Amino acid sequence: MTAGKNDSDSGFREFNVGFDDDGIRLDRWFKRHLPDTSFTTVAMWARTGQLRVDGARATPGDRIAAGQMLRVPPPEADKAAADVDKPRRVRERVILSDEETELAQSMVIHKDFQAFVLNKPPGLATQGGTKTTQHVDGLLDGLQYDNEGRPKLVHRLDKDTSGALLVARTSRAAAFFAKAFSGRTARKVYWALVVDVPSIEDGMIELPIGKQPGTGGEKMHVDEAEGAPARTRYRVIERAGNRAAWVELQPFTGRTHQLRVHMAAIGHPIVGDGKYGGAAAFLTGGISRKMHLHARRIKVDHPDGGSIDVTAGLPTHFEESLKQLGFDEKLGDALQLDEKTAPTREQMKSRAKAHAKSVRKERKGERRGRGVVEDKKPAGGKPGAPKTGGPRTGAGSTFGAPRSGPRVEGAKPGGRGRSGGKPSGPRTGPGSR
Repeated sequence: MTAGKNDSDSGFREFNVGFDDDGIRLDRWFKRHLPDTSFTTVAMWARTGQLRVDGARATPGDRIAAGQMLRVPPPEADKAAADVDKPRRVRERVILSDEETELAQSMVIHKDFQAFVLNKPPGLATQGGTKTTQHVDGLLDGLQYDNEGRPKLVHRLDKDTSGALLVARTSRAAAFFAKAFSGRTARKVYWALVVDVPSIEDGMIELPIGKQPGTGGEKMHVDEAEGAPARTRYRVIERAGNRAAWVELQPFTGRTHQLRVHMAAIGHPIVGDGKYGGAAAFLTGGISRKMHLHARRIKVDHPDGGSIDVTAGLPTHFEESLKQLGFDEKLGDALQLDEKTAPTREQMKSRAKAHAKSVRKERKGERRGRGVVEDKKPAGGKPGAPKTGGPRTGAGSTFGAPRSGPRVEGAKPGGRGRSGGKPSGPRTGPGSR
């Protein structure tokens, strides 16, 4: 945006729409550039014809384009409106210490005019929270450089998960990347060490995930009845006997703790993830107790054309564990990026509706079954059977439990070099009662 110019005759101000504001709503432009002007005031200017775009009357919901000229009433009108409406607070740039600035800049592994990609270390939260004073979001002022706007997070990683984290440098880029993540066109590849070896070498886990009751939203679990659809592709890269496996994970949905919940649900918790794997998630023999989950690669379309495709180096503890287990890091990068298309929002909604419908039918059958009265004792001396079927017993009879364990689709059972096999369902898990 170029600085406003005053019309000497009328006092109206003129602003040229900048490249970063291309395609946004007019009311959003005011929030960015004239934050003290309330929506009520903007709407009033639109109704009275004082707000113009390229000379034509405009409304707050109109989309604007780079290069257009906005005509806005004089500053006195802003001041008059401020007497009625409370001014909006404008966030001031935070001055970081030299150590904080150095930490922020040391994480940058990709930089262009629209985005950064950071290699987030394990133990550093993405955003602040209770008793969390240092986090990536709080360090972004150290990456502002000469830009007017502050960098913006467009997705997040768990505190103990390391790896590639995309940050937008402009508002336009933030909107573009947000659409890519919500539309599932952004691709993320994770590496993980898991306990034992999956019997299916290349599989797709489809298990709905919801908040676990009684944890205040701090823990998730598989919830067949009310959970949100979640889909994860996994591939075994290498195995250390039957002790552990190195796997590649690709999430096709973005549920909280999705990869951790899914791997624990099929009986192979991520090494170091005591929250979902309990004591079984830790290996003996000097393997680090830190979480072994790393966002290895991110690939996403770029706002200016082309794509961003960046690989993040492993943290020290993960790299040492790979060497200790005899794994070759080059094998993981040799895998081709899975080109299977992620389900669209419409497909996910359709699946969720179908699932909810089946649950309602099952509950309806359960309610009918509770009201059944057994027949009187027949002449043969044995009690009669109910006239209609009562509640089922056994697997799948409890609401919210999987009907036959986690659904894992895949091929190549048995794993690399493995004779026989073992069930891929959990030994104990969210579906067991």
